[in-house]
Amino acid sequence: MALGMKSMAMPIHNAKVNFHCRYSRHKRQFTTAYTMTSKQTQWGLGILAFVMFAWYQYRKPNFSAGEPLPVFSALSMNGDSIRSTDFRGKYVLVQFWGSWCGPCRAENPQLVGLYQKFQPKGFDILSIGIETNEARWKNAIERDGMIWPNHTADFKRFDGQLATLFNVKSIPSTFLVNPQGNIIAVNAQPAEIQQILSQNLGVH
Repeated sequence: MALGMKSMAMPIHNAKVNFHCRYSRHKRQFTTAYTMTSKQTQWGLGILAFVMFAWYQYRKPNFSAGEPLPVFSALSMNGDSIRSTDFRGKYVLVQFWGSWCGPCRAENPQLVGLYQKFQPKGFDILSIGIETNEARWKNAIERDGMIWPNHTADFKRFDGQLATLFNVKSIPSTFLVNPQGNIIAVNAQPAEIQQILSQNLGVH
């Protein structure tokens, strides 16, 4: 009888040993897999951070707030010469946009409102089109009611002279310049531009 009980106990003991072996093996496999996954995640986050930093540097404008507006000249839509120094003594928004750019077109009505409100007090807009098609550019100006006279275009898109000068890689891009010719805001939203102009021009 004791022998029978002993023989019955042996499979149970073996089953426990096998269970613990399988558990330990799976635990090691899980730990190894978790460690590898954790390392892969860290590598992935590192690569993502590097890519984001490189992309930021690539798109970073050449000029920031506090720096003077560079001296440049261009031909207007009517063939007249436009010089950056022409705007000394007033606030000017240098706007890079495109007739093909949805966000630019959506923002234009707000800029029209800013121009109508602040132009009598010393505010102007210089719009630089990033374009390939002159007819579409002129049509968009008319359709969007961009009534200010200072329009020029780079028909090489982002490889044009002015886009390269400012290192503009995406649009809309804007530079708000004070009467002394210094940039005071880069890529500010229309509401932020309105706040700055209201504070400085006394229009509310």
